[in-house]
Parts: sequence; structure tokens; C-alpha cells
Amino acid sequence: MIIKLLKKFVSSSKQNWNEKFSECLSACRTTVQTPTGNTPFSLVYGCEAVIPLEMQIPSFRVALATKRTEGDNDRLRLQELKALDEKQLQTQQHIELYQARISKAFNKRGKERIFQMGVWS
Repeated sequence: MIIKLLKKFVSSSKQNWNEKFSECLSACRTTVQTPTGNTPFSLVYGCEAVIPLEMQIPSFRVALATKRTEGDNDRLRLQELKALDEKQLQTQQHIELYQARISKAFNKRGKERIFQMGVWS
């Protein structure tokens, strides 16, 4: 995935890939993944990432976060961490359903063969 993104971001000379690498990583970490149904960032930290543009042009969630006291932030973080366990369980279920769909699609293409000793077909 990172290589595909780098190919899109990097110029034709392919000399500036190291300048675009952090942008590609950020894009990977904040994009919803099909198997999990969540972003990798949210699975690790329990909340969605704040993109730099939201800091320059404050969104509603950034404005709310800056007006909270430290105690409010601590309570909110504890709630987010408790919700993270639930989110991880839901993600595990989502992965299992995704794997079952992929397996079913793969098995649909193959045909069952039965082998017996001494029989040539």
C-alpha cells in the first residue's frame, strides 16, 4: 500500500521519495481499512487523528478540545480507552467476517477433486 502511494506522490524522477514518505505513512494510518473497518490510528489510540489542516482552521472537535480543562481531558481519555476495548472486539469480528467472505469467494472458483489410490483419470 505504501509503495502504491509513493508511486502516486513521487515525481517522475523518483528522487524525492524520502520527502513524501511521511505523508504516505500518515495517509495509510488515517485511512479506513477494509478488513478492519477502522483506521489503524483509531485502533491504536482510540480516537481519530487530527489532521494539520484542522489545527490551522479549527474544526468543531478541535475547538471543543481546546476549551476543556485538564481534568475533563483525563476523564474523556479514560472513557475513550474503555471504548477502545469494545472497538477492538468489533474490529476482530469485522476481520473474521471479511476473511469468511474472501474465503467463500476464493473457494467458489475452485472445484472439488477426490483422489483415490490406484485410480488414474
